[in-house]
Amino acid sequence: MGKRRAPELYRAPFPLYTVRIEPRTGLIITAGGGGASKTGIKNGMHFLSLELVGGVHSATLLHTHETDTRATMCMSLAGDVIAAGQDANCTLMRFSQQAAKQAKKPAAKDGAGDKGAARKRGRKGQNGDGGGDVAQMKEDSPQLVVEDVGAVQADLSPQDPCVKCVRFSGDLKLLLSGGADGYVRVWEFPSLKEKFSFRAHKDELEDIDISPDNKHIVTVGRDFECSVWSGDQLAVGLCWHENMPQITEKMYRYKSCRFAKVEDKKDTLRLYTVQIPHKRDRKPPPCYITKWDGWAFLPLLTKPCGNEVISCLAASDSGTFLGLGTVTGSVAVYIAFSLQKLYYIQETHGIVVTDLTFLPDAPKSKALKGNNEVVMLSVAVDSRCQMHAVSNRRSFPLWLVLFFCGLMVVGVILLLQSLFPGFI
Repeated sequence: MGKRRAPELYRAPFPLYTVRIEPRTGLIITAGGGGASKTGIKNGMHFLSLELVGGVHSATLLHTHETDTRATMCMSLAGDVIAAGQDANCTLMRFSQQAAKQAKKPAAKDGAGDKGAARKRGRKGQNGDGGGDVAQMKEDSPQLVVEDVGAVQADLSPQDPCVKCVRFSGDLKLLLSGGADGYVRVWEFPSLKEKFSFRAHKDELEDIDISPDNKHIVTVGRDFECSVWSGDQLAVGLCWHENMPQITEKMYRYKSCRFAKVEDKKDTLRLYTVQIPHKRDRKPPPCYITKWDGWAFLPLLTKPCGNEVISCLAASDSGTFLGLGTVTGSVAVYIAFSLQKLYYIQETHGIVVTDLTFLPDAPKSKALKGNNEVVMLSVAVDSRCQMHAVSNRRSFPLWLVLFFCGLMVVGVILLLQSLFPGFI
């Protein structure tokens, strides 16, 4: 019997490195490619329409935007603007939907025009879906237009420059990037005027995030450091294992960081980090997730999250769930409050999971969630985009639980009275 796999939503003709969902339209945007090497693998960005029909999710390719010799390695959204990390640059693109044009064709004798159109509609699409109905649906769907609106050089490494992470601030006024040169660069958006830059790590950056109030930037580097910055000044260096004497200083390194709010607690903020072993042993030690106070940056809870090396981290909009991907292709969903594993599929992808994103908390997305508590997408170097859905967990109202407890107490008393007359 083959391995259990999550439903495959889409398969691209190139390796996928990043995925995002635009909240307002519900569009899935995924990108990747083969880079500048002349292997024949293209570089591009695909726009997909997500639908829920009869309880089954499906995706339709709406538009393909080629990115020449530049593979998109990371991505962040600000409304209809995409910030994409491509080689040494952070490229900004704007996409818009336009109504499909209904071109009027002259009638042909013996229905030749209709047959020709039918032959065109019957061709197989890029996403592997064939058939006249599907192709006709694509022709009638809104058309997407993508245009470049600017680019900034975000990595100055002399050899193999690479932008590793990009992030918009919550108020969409700032754009942050981190690269292989260890620098964080912050631009004002949308003017792209550089606000400040600083050397955050001695080695390349792995991840970056900014607090909702824009006061703190958290950076993760390959130099074993996870640092909190106030502007360009170091505020604090995090130490997740200070109460774990069995872990030595350079046994683990940080891999990812993500701020997340706490549901129903507006003034509470959490920071989550992932720690992975620095060296890979024959018997690998576990990876860890740490939950921090997002204001004081004190560790609140640390738990192991399996022996597979974590490759990426995502947090849901509500802050209730965390998503983890691994270098061996496994995907998991954790409850953020307790760091308890809720969902797990081992090696659902054939190779390293490169990015994850949750279905946003937006009206468009809520309709697509169906009878599921949480829905998450994953992409990997195997060119697949998969969907991971966790069904609503059944729960009982508190009053019903108390009612049954009362019935049990009464039943026990009646039983004791029948066995031992005069008990009460």
